[in-house]
Amino acid sequence: MKIYADNAATTKMSPAAMKVMIGCMEEDYGNPSSLYTIGQKAKETLELAREDVASIINASPREIYFTSGGSEADNQALLTAAQIGKKKGKMHIISSAFEHHAILHTLQRLEKDGFEVTLLDVHEDGLVRTEELEAAIRDDTCLVTIMYANNEIGTIQPIAEIGAICRAHQVLFHTDAVQAVGHLPIDVEAENIDMLSASGHKFHGPKGVGFLYVKKGIPVTNLIEGGAQERGKRAGTENVPAIAGMTEALKEAVANLEDNTKRLLTIRDRLIEGLSEIPHVALNGDAKKRLPGNVNFCFEGIEGESLLLLLDDKGISASSGSACTSGSLDPSHVLLAIGRVHDVAHGSLRLSMDAETTDEEVEYLIQSVKEVVEYLRGFSPIWRDLMTGKKEFIF
Repeated sequence: MKIYADNAATTKMSPAAMKVMIGCMEEDYGNPSSLYTIGQKAKETLELAREDVASIINASPREIYFTSGGSEADNQALLTAAQIGKKKGKMHIISSAFEHHAILHTLQRLEKDGFEVTLLDVHEDGLVRTEELEAAIRDDTCLVTIMYANNEIGTIQPIAEIGAICRAHQVLFHTDAVQAVGHLPIDVEAENIDMLSASGHKFHGPKGVGFLYVKKGIPVTNLIEGGAQERGKRAGTENVPAIAGMTEALKEAVANLEDNTKRLLTIRDRLIEGLSEIPHVALNGDAKKRLPGNVNFCFEGIEGESLLLLLDDKGISASSGSACTSGSLDPSHVLLAIGRVHDVAHGSLRLSMDAETTDEEVEYLIQSVKEVVEYLRGFSPIWRDLMTGKKEFIF
């Protein structure tokens, strides 16, 4: 049996999105900046996509900028806020300790430029406390950037409450919503979101395309110079087929959101129940305030890399953390942020599911993980030390 259980890393493109992309490449291949008919046809496709994306998150089309993905959108949002803050003498930014590296590394860059960064604790349940956020806001705070849903443990932050606090203190609020768009209902107006990042390949669209929402009135800082595309804020000929494919995938995801969520919650809760039967394991993050398709566990006495390789032998594609850092031997910064010790953080498993996953596949997942964990513990010196009392169990 072959099971793809790493949808948080990337998703398989939907047939509808692929069909739209092929149609664009065959018919709308003109440069949308051109004046002749075929270029204007591509321009029309581009702007219709902008309207569709905007309507889904309750924004205006002129507030949507197409990018190469979530990382670019994150970078542009943070540098935009930083530039605005610098002009006003406000050089303080608030974020959380378990943001995606597209955020954390950009913050490190801004620290070198003189900004001060406060990283909020996310606690063992993987959630930011709004009272701690409000207490951290200062007169010189120019930005709060908190991810909508975590890419590793799937916990969903209280975005509307955070947005309301930021609005009350007149501080810009950005959210990295790469894991949330297409999977959760989002309303940028109701949630007081000033900037939002998204990526097409997280909801069955193509890779290499995403978008940035920037509330009207916020002057956008350019990352790429050289042309007047995207109203002069993102140079380079727009990738119309990818943008159209992403938009089709998003429309499809939103249209099926209620049914998909219902199905995924059933899968998620069954996986949590089944994997919790393994001795000395722990679910990472709140059991309910998490993405419908995300399950993340730590297992004492094993290494995550071995777990993944043996699951792959059984036909299961899974992850031990973010795909963006899969080549790293260091434990996940997300798991360390919620208080997992190094030894335990190394033995993690993320299963991120799709609504098409069958009940039979879920049971195969549970049984396979149980078998592999038992096998690995059979010759693990750490597990032997735990069982003989040389080390104490954490879970």
